[in-house]
Amino acid sequence: MTSASTTAPAANARDLALAHYAARGVLEHVLAGHGVTFQQQITLRAAATGETPLTEDGLLAQVQGFLKADQAGIRATIDELLQRRLLAAEGGHLVPSDAGRELLAATGAEVAPLSARIWGGIPAEDLAAAGRVLALVTERAEAELAALNA
Repeated sequence: MTSASTTAPAANARDLALAHYAARGVLEHVLAGHGVTFQQQITLRAAATGETPLTEDGLLAQVQGFLKADQAGIRATIDELLQRRLLAAEGGHLVPSDAGRELLAATGAEVAPLSARIWGGIPAEDLAAAGRVLALVTERAEAELAALNA
């Protein structure tokens, strides 16, 4: 096991991508054990964590904002979750079913100790600095994407 050195070069886009895919790989391994894809989990979690229940269009827009994925693919994911009865339609809104909530709880419980090992021991000031940098990179990348799509 290696750890980051204080003399490591400054982070760059490749480093960010590699860290993202390494952490995502851990999550996807857990999700695969439950027969769920990354996009399905993100969609189900979005439906579960909203301040208010979302319409299908609202859920689609939120997931598209998170993943920058195409609408057709997200609609297909929503349909898959409905067919598997992990999402339910209630009064024009999509909400997690009991099975969907149980799935989120189970995967969350499995991921928690893995995340604790990944994130554990990183000094709070390093996490705060990383948070500021990631927020700025996200803001700038979203502005560039908006300009490209204009």
